[in-house]
Amino acid sequence: MSDCRDGPNLPGCALTLLLLDAARAVEARAEAALGAVGLSLAKLGALRHLVLAPEPLTLTQLAERHCCGKSNVTQLIDRLEAEGLAERTADPLDRRTIRAAPTREGRAAYERANAILAEQEHALDEQLGPGMRTQLARQLMALREAQRPAARPLADRHAS
Repeated sequence: MSDCRDGPNLPGCALTLLLLDAARAVEARAEAALGAVGLSLAKLGALRHLVLAPEPLTLTQLAERHCCGKSNVTQLIDRLEAEGLAERTADPLDRRTIRAAPTREGRAAYERANAILAEQEHALDEQLGPGMRTQLARQLMALREAQRPAARPLADRHAS
């Protein structure tokens, strides 16, 4: 944990640690809210990709979109399927390939989760104030883009 109680520019208050602390706090709050209805951020992430896909996804496609390994996705789909939120289907063109799709219950759970996250964001909006949310979102998007593998290292950018 970063120690920034006495100001953001003091030793022990590294920006990276501060960002990670904030992310963990937001994540814990969201996990607790989703957990109350039997969901998690991991389940929601997988459901999101399944719901938004125009057709059932192969487990490889889901792993790529969810940015995790195929074995993790297999276990995640196992849990979603056991809970009636997703189903496996055979690929009509290649019966060796398994696809996953949300069930009606999975779509409903996705909608409930979105409502829960909207409540969480509303609480953040109230804490941050009107202009700060937009500014923070812009800065976080820029930071995320700067961290992508194709982006040049920050030190290289300062040298140009």
